[in-house]
Amino acid sequence: MDAPLKWLNWAKQMQGIAQTGLAYTKDVYDKERYEQLRALSLEIMEQYTDVESGKLASLFAGEYGYATPKVDIRGVVVKDGRMLMVREKEEGEWSLPGGWADLLLSPSEIVVKEVREESGYEVKALRLLAVMDNHKHNPPAPYHAYKMFVHCEITGGTAQEGVETSGVQFFGEYELPQLSRNRNTEEQVRLMFELLRSPEQIPVMD
Repeated sequence: MDAPLKWLNWAKQMQGIAQTGLAYTKDVYDKERYEQLRALSLEIMEQYTDVESGKLASLFAGEYGYATPKVDIRGVVVKDGRMLMVREKEEGEWSLPGGWADLLLSPSEIVVKEVREESGYEVKALRLLAVMDNHKHNPPAPYHAYKMFVHCEITGGTAQEGVETSGVQFFGEYELPQLSRNRNTEEQVRLMFELLRSPEQIPVMD
């Protein structure tokens, strides 16, 4: 592991220990110690990242119960050999449409919802292409997440920007725009093209 990233993993581990401890401890003194540990992990993240404090607290130290990775679901939609992407308003870079999993919705329901809200297209979820660990593939982030990539087929709708997006466009495999690498890397997008060429391929999983 690269030395500059050790602090990030230590902070994540501290946060996970604190979150799980708070979920199960019955002792008031232990609870106080876990709260202190969580606060310390958040202080480390605030010191070494440029993520806004309120957002960092929500993403990194705002959950309760047993500590588990978050789930990010991305729609892989292709038309005439080109892949659907949306421009994120937050940083002006491009990504596969998608977002965090919502409670009470299945992965298929989430990807259909996200593609519609971010691109204007109605789709049907066809099959799971990959489940990838952002810790292994994407730039360092304050949260640990599993990314699910789902192949979808367009059934209706037209290109339309959403609340969080400022552009909707299809791109060829060798003409990719500037990507939002926290959401999807060039290697991940190229892998999606490769998997679509091999429908017999079982889903890729870390």
